[in-house]
Amino acid sequence: MYGLVYTNSYIGAVMTRYVIEGARVFDGEQLIGVRTVEVEGARIVAVGAPAPAAAERVDGSGATLLPGLIDAHTHADLETLGHALRFGVTTELDLLSFPQAMDAVRRAAAERTDIADVRSASMGLTAPGGHPTQLRGGLNDPELPTVARPEDAARFVDERIAEGADYIKVIIESGKTLGKDVPVVEEGIVKAVVAAAHDRDRMVIAHALTIEATRQALAAGVDGFAHLFIDGPCPPDLVEAFAAGGVFLVPTLNLLASLTGRHLGAGLARDSRVTGRLPQSWIDNLSSEFNTFPAGDFDAALAAVKAMHAAGVPILAGSDANYHFGARGMAHGVSLHGELRLLVRAGLTPTEALRAATSVPAATFGLEDRGRITPGARADLLLVDGDPTSRIADTLSIRDVWRSGSRTAR
Repeated sequence: MYGLVYTNSYIGAVMTRYVIEGARVFDGEQLIGVRTVEVEGARIVAVGAPAPAAAERVDGSGATLLPGLIDAHTHADLETLGHALRFGVTTELDLLSFPQAMDAVRRAAAERTDIADVRSASMGLTAPGGHPTQLRGGLNDPELPTVARPEDAARFVDERIAEGADYIKVIIESGKTLGKDVPVVEEGIVKAVVAAAHDRDRMVIAHALTIEATRQALAAGVDGFAHLFIDGPCPPDLVEAFAAGGVFLVPTLNLLASLTGRHLGAGLARDSRVTGRLPQSWIDNLSSEFNTFPAGDFDAALAAVKAMHAAGVPILAGSDANYHFGARGMAHGVSLHGELRLLVRAGLTPTEALRAATSVPAATFGLEDRGRITPGARADLLLVDGDPTSRIADTLSIRDVWRSGSRTAR
């Protein structure tokens, strides 16, 4: 995989030492039983060792300690990164944001522990007038950068890298599933952008919501997908192509359910573990849905995730939560918990779903300092009542959250 280039500064000038004891520990790969986890400053320094006498104690009895969750598909700003952290999401992977705003967000996330950390694609490749412009009417957005011919692909990638892009996104979207036809970027341009990105050691993530668009992206050589298709059952050859190419998948089942009128966000919005942690405007957005593609087959999408997972395709949990109210049915933080439930519904075990939000995205995106509870890792931690390796809904029973060793929620 292609590594990321943006590195956070060390957060936490005041060195503190504490231990979390009595909790079951899911280390990012498996449940390892009750272990004492020692934190000093922003890092985990020991797992399973005797607690130092002078260390502060945090009682984790009856709870499970997890790595901070990683949402592998969002569109973030400062407010929503704060929402994410309330729900134990300590890192978000932004998949399209305007660079001027994202630069300030990234700098803030590198210095603060009261918002989630973030990586970003900056702006994605789209056609003139293409997706997502049809969803952003009246928001006075700057004109989106486009590529008119394959020869301009290197310039496009270089401009994104200059904006700080950690990876490149390409959008192959006709509007079929979103209720409005839009122009689609040419296949030759997509291939040229993918090649230019790979030449510059950047991986490429594709937006594709149909089988046809997915085939185009695979032919172009993308590294992963920001969505699963929703327009029919999964052809076996696509599973084979994903597996053979080492291509990862962020299904965004939340979004697919919203598009097809099968969304479960209203149930989450009524959950007492959610209502006190979000403004009413976001509760309302979580309760809504797109319902622009009722002909889509959500059950087939669940079956496709199961088939991909069985074939060894890396599955990453991502919510597609946005920083405005255009993404109906989603809200930062809480929607990742909903995604975990849907992954279990698709056939992953609770442990496999938890990996999809911890160790798997960390490994896929080269985030070597997180996604695991192990000595040397960042102390991005989530303490929840119950045992989500047995009952995935327990991820929302949040007792405590730490980001870079700093306790951020009670």
